[in-house]
Amino acid sequence: MAKQEYLRDRLLTQRWNLIRAVSDYNFNGTEVVSMEKLLSDQLSIYEKVLEEASGSGLSLEIENNFPPLEEKWSILQAVFFASTVLTTIGYGNIVPETFWGRLFCIIYALVGIPLTLTVIADLGRVFATCVSVIAKHLPEMPKWCSRVSEANPAGQKSLYAFWAVGFLFVYLSAGAGLFKMWEDDWTFYDGFYFCFITMTTIGFGDLVPKRPKYMLLCTLYILIGLALTSTIIELVRRQYARSWQQLRALSGPLADTLRRLGDAGRGVDVSALHDLRKVLTVVTMPRMGGGRNSLADKRQLEWEAALEAVIRNINSPSPTQQKPPIVQIVIYESSV
Repeated sequence: MAKQEYLRDRLLTQRWNLIRAVSDYNFNGTEVVSMEKLLSDQLSIYEKVLEEASGSGLSLEIENNFPPLEEKWSILQAVFFASTVLTTIGYGNIVPETFWGRLFCIIYALVGIPLTLTVIADLGRVFATCVSVIAKHLPEMPKWCSRVSEANPAGQKSLYAFWAVGFLFVYLSAGAGLFKMWEDDWTFYDGFYFCFITMTTIGFGDLVPKRPKYMLLCTLYILIGLALTSTIIELVRRQYARSWQQLRALSGPLADTLRRLGDAGRGVDVSALHDLRKVLTVVTMPRMGGGRNSLADKRQLEWEAALEAVIRNINSPSPTQQKPPIVQIVIYESSV
């Protein structure tokens, strides 16, 4: 605050010096050149002082004689700064400037960041437990949803990831609505942008709440949001990893064999292998056991029928083909 008062007094002094220099300007005789140089020097000094004051956070409200900003290091602002340090967000609008302040910030961050990340991880596990408990008490899904889930477990997990991301956007939208009410000059988009940049710990600092009385609520919202975001991002990351493993599995011997078949030609209609998609669906299904023998038998019959159709289409000779082609069939079973 004392620094801003000093910059404000210096800026006002230089402004009045510039006004006096302009009012004393003399258009007579040879003094014109010297007065122009004086005005130019005085203007350069004023611009330099103005730039320094602006860079130090002084409010450039000329009609109010450059009022100093509110105190940055209030209790609530300090709590908000500490939370941005511990969560590694780091907006940059409030920073320590003294040697001892920066040294303490380093030690504080080294000790506090691991503890905060542990707390956020524990909160994520608590949220995951709550979701599992709530899911158990939900009504049963419709029959068509149950059939889809049983037929494609990977799709069911993808659906979970989709709903998780949707819930995250709902949480961000709720925060955007709150910040729109708290901040007079913020739009809903500004609030959503701030929430997204905060929850992903990017923390540009171009938009930061200015109302000190809401800092505690904002800190609580950020801590809960970080736990939710980390949990959801981990869920989506696992879905990406699972999908990538499936793609790598499908790009193994089976894909190489099909590619060799296509390159060899010999009248083989590779497009006849479209039934192989159904084969893969059946192969990658989890093994059923106990109480579901009818479903397992049905899957086995579908597998045999699909494989039989593929072999029959491959072995059917082309009209211009003299000899039957040599076909290598690879049965590929993944552990997914």
